[in-house]
Amino acid sequence: MPGIPRPFSALGGLACRCLLAVMLAAPIVTAMPHVLFPTKFGTCGIAWNDTGLTGFQLPEETEALTEQHLAKKARSLLATETPPAWVQGVIDRVQQHLEGTLQDLSGTVLDWSRVTDFQEAVYRQTQAIKPGYKKSYGEIAKLMALGHEAARAVGVALATNPWPLIVPCHRVVSAGDKMTGFSAPGGVRTKTRLLTLEGAELLSE
Repeated sequence: MPGIPRPFSALGGLACRCLLAVMLAAPIVTAMPHVLFPTKFGTCGIAWNDTGLTGFQLPEETEALTEQHLAKKARSLLATETPPAWVQGVIDRVQQHLEGTLQDLSGTVLDWSRVTDFQEAVYRQTQAIKPGYKKSYGEIAKLMALGHEAARAVGVALATNPWPLIVPCHRVVSAGDKMTGFSAPGGVRTKTRLLTLEGAELLSE
């Protein structure tokens, strides 16, 4: 087969053509960028693409862990250039929010292709919860026209939220208004700290 590199010559004609077709058709996957930035709570991370944010990371114990978890979640690499203006705007608002100047982050552009339709529906209801307010998992299910038994599924969706704080899953609590599990770094302690910052009334277990 003229023009075929020598390593392929051992393949049969049909097999060689199939292999070349697969190689030529394979898309080039480019990792999306992310950056780390300081806040009152510690170092946060944010990842994005041309569509919107692909991930957000609350502070871990170390900057290295923060970046590692963000990169894994968002499938991203450390940016080599300055973030675009709209991403920098999100960073600025997050910094202000965590300093106590509360921000409405519900208008942040997100890449919804990263989640399922059910997750997106849960997250959109969660985005509507303003700072200082809370809703239960059951209330979110009801707003989605689902039975109370769907509260557990709502909790599972929030536990896999790629954008904690941006999609404020810390504002969703268990029945009885008690502080329960929070999958972001720091667990219930971080959840309570965020709600306290936002002026929400708390009821500890």
